[in-house]
Amino acid sequence: MARVGLVSELRASCPRPEAPQPRQARAKPLPGAETAPEVDAASRRRPGPRGRRLAQLLRRQRAEYGALRAMEGYRGFLALLVSALLVGFLSVIFTLIWVLHYREGLGWDGTALEFNWHPVLLVTGFVFILGIAIIVYRLPWTWKCSKLLMKSIHAGLNTVAAILAVISLVAVFDFHNAKKIPNMYSLHSWVGLTAVILYILQLLLGFFVFLLPWAPLSLRALLMPIHVYSGLLIFGTVIATVLMGLTEKLIFALKSPSYSSLPPEGIFTNTLGLLILVFGALIFWIVTRPQWKRPKEPNSVLLQPNGGAPEGVESSMAMNFGNVDKSDSELNSEAAARKRNITLDEAGQRSTM
Repeated sequence: MARVGLVSELRASCPRPEAPQPRQARAKPLPGAETAPEVDAASRRRPGPRGRRLAQLLRRQRAEYGALRAMEGYRGFLALLVSALLVGFLSVIFTLIWVLHYREGLGWDGTALEFNWHPVLLVTGFVFILGIAIIVYRLPWTWKCSKLLMKSIHAGLNTVAAILAVISLVAVFDFHNAKKIPNMYSLHSWVGLTAVILYILQLLLGFFVFLLPWAPLSLRALLMPIHVYSGLLIFGTVIATVLMGLTEKLIFALKSPSYSSLPPEGIFTNTLGLLILVFGALIFWIVTRPQWKRPKEPNSVLLQPNGGAPEGVESSMAMNFGNVDKSDSELNSEAAARKRNITLDEAGQRSTM
């Protein structure tokens, strides 16, 4: 009896191990639920109009800076640009040295001093400033600026060149009338006056058709090739006219010693003519390279006064219809992919629920 009581006490003091619980079978997920990722409400929320505009602006700025870095032949463009600026500036300096050192200076009294304003103003305005106005759209540092701002700079430079050209014509006509010299008898005068008249018409056409938002898109598309061709034609005509004028002046002015004996003034002025010719060649080369053309702006939209179609297709020196900017296509494809992902996520959530 004592042994039985001891065994019962030991059983009471030692707790029995609990029986293992049966495993609960996991609920099998619905078909397609395992492919639907968990998406919180904040990630499914679409950005508002302000957020989309801000994101589009940031992508546009990144695309512009990327285009600047990826500009094909950037180093070559920079070398040609610096060379053109240097040669053009030297042309202006050489013209001033010529009239101040060899031609007795400047004045406005009906004498030869007044005539000296003619080459100075023409080389400064009608050659140097006009050349800079032609390539101003090609400067990659200005690609982040608005097209309207660049149009205003282009028009302003051309206006300054036109004013200087008109003043130079007044100086030469005033000198001829004071000295009883016939006007408009040489080929230089014929070609020069024709270039000035065409240039003023070109300036007015660009101002009323391309700068002011009044002309319809069809008219701009029609006149843009003419505007481009006539601008280059006038610039080339100006270069040729200046070279003819330098030669004509040296033949009339150099008597003893004569121009044919290569005096110092003749050699110096011939060097000036070469500088002007090289400047014109550099400007022509820069402006005719398609890889250095200003890229089209993704959101450059100008509303027509009649509420018609948007416009923004003209460029600095040429038009390119039908070409879509690479950044625009990438942005559109990215936006479409995001829309598809959002739609698939919403469909997965609905199937899971």
